[in-house]
Amino acid sequence: MLHVIFHEPRIAGNTGNAIRLSAVTGCHLHLVEPLGFDLEDAKLRRAGLDYHDLASTTVHADIEAAFDAVPGARVFAFTSHTELSFADVAYREDDVLLFGAEPTGLPEDVMAHPRVTARVRIPMLPARRSLNLAGAASIAVYEAWRQLGYAGAGPAA
Repeated sequence: MLHVIFHEPRIAGNTGNAIRLSAVTGCHLHLVEPLGFDLEDAKLRRAGLDYHDLASTTVHADIEAAFDAVPGARVFAFTSHTELSFADVAYREDDVLLFGAEPTGLPEDVMAHPRVTARVRIPMLPARRSLNLAGAASIAVYEAWRQLGYAGAGPAA
């Protein structure tokens, strides 16, 4: 199972959309505190629709606890400050896709953590600051899942 870590997310709607992403792809969503919203936030619930019970989501007190939950897994830190494209990675089933908070991205100390395998980027046109967090996570999860043959996917409903 793929893992997605949101480090200190700030916007409830983005996390709600990531909960829905977890439910429809089977990835495990890890949220690292502090969160910028309450888990009972109406925007989180609305964005996640009725998928909350179908998603695999864990809240961790800090990044160490999140990394402890995925021992041995490779960790790919998403940032605009690298040349390696996320599409050039040959993903494995237990890989971790690590994303930072909406306004700031990942802090340098998290990207420099010994557990981080590589820093990767999603290509964009020049002079654009960033993608929406939930959108970036969706792009990355679907590329990794595609490489893994859409493991577990059933026929269209």
